[in-house]
Amino acid sequence: MQPSSSSALSGTSSWRTLTYIFVVLVTAGVGVLLAQKFERLEQIPLSVGVAGIIFVITYTAILSEIIHRTIAAVAGAMAMVLAGHWLGFFSQDDAVRVIDWHTIGLLVAMMVIVAMLQKTGFFEYLAIITAKRTMGDPWRLMALLGVVIAVVSTMVANVVCVVMFAPVTVVVCEILGLNPVPMLMAEALLSNIGGLATLVGDPPNMMIGSVTGLTFNDFLVHLGPPTAVIVVVGLYVIKVVMRKDLAKKPENIEGLLKMDENAAVHDWQGIRKILICMGIVLLLFFLQGKLGLLPSSVAFLGLAIALLWIQPHPDDILKEVHWSILLFFIALFVCVGGIEKAGILDIVGEKFAVYAHGNLMLACVLLFWVSAISSAIVDNIPFTIAMIPIIQHLESQGINAMPLWWSLALGVGLGGNGTIVGATPNIVVVSISERTKYPITARTWFLAGTTTTIVTCIVATAIVVIFFRFFQ
Repeated sequence: MQPSSSSALSGTSSWRTLTYIFVVLVTAGVGVLLAQKFERLEQIPLSVGVAGIIFVITYTAILSEIIHRTIAAVAGAMAMVLAGHWLGFFSQDDAVRVIDWHTIGLLVAMMVIVAMLQKTGFFEYLAIITAKRTMGDPWRLMALLGVVIAVVSTMVANVVCVVMFAPVTVVVCEILGLNPVPMLMAEALLSNIGGLATLVGDPPNMMIGSVTGLTFNDFLVHLGPPTAVIVVVGLYVIKVVMRKDLAKKPENIEGLLKMDENAAVHDWQGIRKILICMGIVLLLFFLQGKLGLLPSSVAFLGLAIALLWIQPHPDDILKEVHWSILLFFIALFVCVGGIEKAGILDIVGEKFAVYAHGNLMLACVLLFWVSAISSAIVDNIPFTIAMIPIIQHLESQGINAMPLWWSLALGVGLGGNGTIVGATPNIVVVSISERTKYPITARTWFLAGTTTTIVTCIVATAIVVIFFRFFQ
């Protein structure tokens, strides 16, 4: 008998309730700190107070998921624009200028290219081939699927990887009579980790690259080796934690070998064309520093070639783009731009600058753990958008912000694995598992996911400290 979806809803609701309580407590804590900082309420500039209130209410609505996060973000953005217009701290032109259109453009182009590849059946083909290579051995199956999805996530959005790989993984495990939970956990966790390695692997990386000018090669050189180490560490942590489930022997290897990977493919010619286009994009990413091209321009060039070569119906492809996510990003840029113009981020930046001036390595470690813990509780995208102008403020004060950027990227990338709601792939695999006899519960995630997050964060901290000069 399969578990009902009510358990899933109750589990997710519990996490949302805990998140809401956390946000309320943090908000109260901020209020106490402000009360201690300003002896009299009237000493706070009106623009700071109004912008801060709008920002807190918006983020509380987003994190508590009382309403859809895109709706909350758009409402907050409009409130910030209207308040800024009337109080004179944030004009309507400012609202357009603070949006990072390079990040939005890069996201749109990569989403469309991936949507075209997804329709060909390529990801299902890759998952079946990978499973057959393992001959049904649970540990090899988990390791190979995890590594493949980590590598694919360097170029393709991690949630797309999970959506494509996870259902096939469940089918393979059902044929072999295996518990799919270790494989699903590895796919979710390693897809999040794999995206760390490149500029286009994770939205926070795209944002950081856009504002800093860091290239695809910069991310690959600085975060590629740490990501490879962390992937291996993560795999072995999952192996240790879930060793009982991985000890079971497969029952029907013949059934696995009979699966026809070619039947999953709908368009071989389309696959070849899109992979060639993605190869061109990857090559241009490596050369972008010499060519003087922005990542968004490179991605759109690859998209233009793919569209001209394949000529799909635009409506069929564009409906696969996550427009709500793009609108969510745009609205968040406006919200954060409002509190930046009001001067709130300058105040926060000055406080953090005290640590950075005194001990930059300590500031990097502190930023890493704050980013990781925050991203385990809330989505890492709003946190990244809020932190970017703070680090830019530190940079304007003469502080070498380069190690801070790398610490932020590592923290938000790894922290999302900490809880079920920390990253979208986590929610996807939990939802898929609940259709099987082996649902992933909050306890299961705590034992495997949270443990993996803690261990990988400790390893990442050691890497930041040991190779601090390299990150500078």
